[in-house]
Amino acid sequence: MTPIAFVTAIVEAYARRGISAAPALKRAQIAPEELANPASRISAAQMEAISGTAMQELDDEALGWFGRRLPWGSYGMLARASLSAGSLGVALKRWCRHHALIADDITLRLTVADDAASLSITEHRDLAALREFCLVSVLRNIHGLACWLVDSRIPLQGAQFPFSAPAHSDVYRVLFSGPTQFDAPSACLRFDARYLALPLRRDEQALNQMLQRALPLTVLQYRRDRLLPTRIRQLLATQPAQSHSAEDLAELLHISPRTLHRQLKEKGASLQALKDEVRQERARDLLLRTTRPIKQVAEAVGFRNEKSFIRAFRVWSGQSPAAFRRSALSQSI
Repeated sequence: MTPIAFVTAIVEAYARRGISAAPALKRAQIAPEELANPASRISAAQMEAISGTAMQELDDEALGWFGRRLPWGSYGMLARASLSAGSLGVALKRWCRHHALIADDITLRLTVADDAASLSITEHRDLAALREFCLVSVLRNIHGLACWLVDSRIPLQGAQFPFSAPAHSDVYRVLFSGPTQFDAPSACLRFDARYLALPLRRDEQALNQMLQRALPLTVLQYRRDRLLPTRIRQLLATQPAQSHSAEDLAELLHISPRTLHRQLKEKGASLQALKDEVRQERARDLLLRTTRPIKQVAEAVGFRNEKSFIRAFRVWSGQSPAAFRRSALSQSI
């Protein structure tokens, strides 16, 4: 699903250096005539092959994006500098700060607002024909590294880019999970800020092994999501009256229902247990903080009738909702 436009950008980088890209194209099994067809696509393996070859032949891991080359090993150096961070948030801030030391054409910035983290790019010069390839690659690289550092899928809430939708805009659904916005003020990725608190799970040995074949990080989809139960609880809590089937939740989380159930099982949890947990917390809160009738409390936490709510509450707490409320009231007097 990689658009041929990204290969064309690599060929442009070769041309700027006065070097023929023909051997690299042949090694990646990309026919020259494919470059003339904007609708052409190549596989992830082909993209890895031509990118790796170009980075070494041009001695530029930025593939011509910036005013000065980033010699082979530059991004490995940035990853090594971030490895000792205590959390993902600290690691990403280091990456952004250190990236500015090796390439002043752009600035990367990590910000947090309204429980959402944003990784944004500010451009300091015209990136010309390589602009799209540069912005897409930089954001995919840092997102892939972030997932690798915490060994977890980090679902995106959205991506935005400061250019019009290209002819191959359909592939952005694959490149970036979540909705993509074009003609935005800047390039940016957004994700749940709670991932920033996750500790890093990689060491020097793992880094050395990863750097032997780092390019797949930009396309690797991690199976596990270390915050999946937390994210499900949040969805259940914000809309307590909804039934929230596995299919509905999976669609909101951009995964399949099968993946949702599998990842919960790996963590020793289940969707029904999470539903019961959220309902119980909400019911206790309404019983303690309001004077709503039991029937209204039952409806507010998603039960169809009062009897089924009372029955479930007895299982949770060992007493009826009314008895729980009376007991709490008598203890507060």
